[in-house]
Amino acid sequence: MPTPYRKIKIPLLWLRRRTSDREFMLISSVLVGLTAGLAAVILKSLVHYIQVMLAYGNRLLSQPYWLVVFPMVGILLTVFIVRYFFKGSIGRGTANVLFTISQKSSMLERHKMYSHVLTSAVTAGFGGSAGLESPIVVTGSAIGSNYGRDYHLNYRDRTLMLASGAAAGIAAVFNAPIAGVLFAIEVLLTDISISAFIPLIISAVVGALCSKIMLEEDILFNISKAEFFAAEHVPFYVLLGILCGMVSVYYTRMALRVEDLFEEYKTSFFKRALIGGALLGLLIMLFPPLFGEGYDAIRVLERGEAEQLLQESWLAFFGTNEWLILCFVGALALVKVVATTITIASGGNGGNFAPSMFVGASTGFFFSRLLNMLNLSNLPTGSFAMVGMAGILSGVMHAPLTAVFLIAEITGGYTLMIPLMIVAATSFALVKYFEPYSLDTKKLAQKGHLLTHNKDNTILRIMKIRHLIETEFQPVSPEATLGEFVDVIAHSRRNLFPVVTAEGKLDGVILLENVREIMFKTEKYDKVKVKELMIKPPAIVQYDDSMADVMKKFDESGAWNLPVLEADVYLGFVSKSSIFTKYRKLLIKTTNVS
Repeated sequence: MPTPYRKIKIPLLWLRRRTSDREFMLISSVLVGLTAGLAAVILKSLVHYIQVMLAYGNRLLSQPYWLVVFPMVGILLTVFIVRYFFKGSIGRGTANVLFTISQKSSMLERHKMYSHVLTSAVTAGFGGSAGLESPIVVTGSAIGSNYGRDYHLNYRDRTLMLASGAAAGIAAVFNAPIAGVLFAIEVLLTDISISAFIPLIISAVVGALCSKIMLEEDILFNISKAEFFAAEHVPFYVLLGILCGMVSVYYTRMALRVEDLFEEYKTSFFKRALIGGALLGLLIMLFPPLFGEGYDAIRVLERGEAEQLLQESWLAFFGTNEWLILCFVGALALVKVVATTITIASGGNGGNFAPSMFVGASTGFFFSRLLNMLNLSNLPTGSFAMVGMAGILSGVMHAPLTAVFLIAEITGGYTLMIPLMIVAATSFALVKYFEPYSLDTKKLAQKGHLLTHNKDNTILRIMKIRHLIETEFQPVSPEATLGEFVDVIAHSRRNLFPVVTAEGKLDGVILLENVREIMFKTEKYDKVKVKELMIKPPAIVQYDDSMADVMKKFDESGAWNLPVLEADVYLGFVSKSSIFTKYRKLLIKTTNVS
């Protein structure tokens, strides 16, 4: 263990022994928030200075063709770093954090405290069309998780520290502490007690303050206040919410489809990066605003100056009339999804947070400008662009509260709180009907690994058959006589008997209540054999069955005990009572993260 870390750890271990659990958690939330905030500062600064270096070193602004080359270089560098420094995998996105919470007791690998900072900075700094928010969520989560592991926190407290790190990361990236807290609650901690809010709030505030104090304003994402809310625009906000919902469904399905196209290059890492980089470069050639995260393009749309986005594109050859500009912005909303997914699927590191905001701003601007050009209304394009960001964020991330307060915080647009709520809620309701799971969690759900959103499934997933097998049931041979069976009954405390062959295979079972009458007829002790008395079990549990399958078999059979086999070999029985007992213990362990 490095000496500086030891110097920090020893005083904290001393402090933990001399403080209550609650006091130590509050202190821990400050430290985790500060560390995650510093990580966000480092990440944003790295991206900023990489882009400045490229701009000055290669005259990026005067030679647009570099826009095509740099993203490919960034993806190739990211793949190289991951392959040769992090053993080929770093686990990307919020889905990886959710999987860790449910499957790995909230223990993220140590390298994730810095690997995502490095790789996402290279990807985004060189112009990869993805956001920094998912990498900083993983980074902050890893910081909180490893803090909890080092100080021997239990599962609940370790999970809370993980979520606190994520909240601080989001808060620091956007200077939005409320959004950071809501993100942790909506996405990571779906089962939380009120007392857990305090550490989350402290971490988010500390992370946001760290970013605000240390970063220069020109690095921060900051959009000016939009127009005030007008009640007569409510129907249009509802329509925008519906449109955002439809675009969000497109976003989710198109992203997964593009990912699948890269699956055949799963083991050809550099070939995949070259193909993805070339495709991304081609898209950027036609749509230059796809270069990087896209926050500059959002500012342009918010100011209503969309013609600037078309000027550097080769499509400007066809002119810059209003209808062409409008179609260009609408195309940006659709193509950004493809560009982002190519960036990530080909080996780059990034997330869908910033791209969702880009798509939302483009959608809101397109909708309002179209109605204005058709003389159907006179809508403020800046407000609709801003509110559209909340609609797409809500639909893609399945986090409407996070979307509402994030956009309100980063834009100063609290005057638009009502339309933000309308659009976010409408979009979320529509998306939820077509896509029950968010983009980040859909594949986890398809594999049966999305457990944090369902407490019953989480506990059943944790429970294993091997820990519940009862072996005190007395087996009896199918060739044994009734007399020999009665002797077995006399020495057993159970009323259920497995009939097992010499090879260990289960032939059937005998219930005591089914032989109670014949067992007192001594004249049949040598005439009747066990195989004549046995019956087939109502269901069979296999050793590798999931607990959900086991519970289904209990429900369908109505039995209280079921035999467990590995292939055809008898191992023992599993009972409802043992399952319920284990369930209650795990429920206490995993409920009320506080």
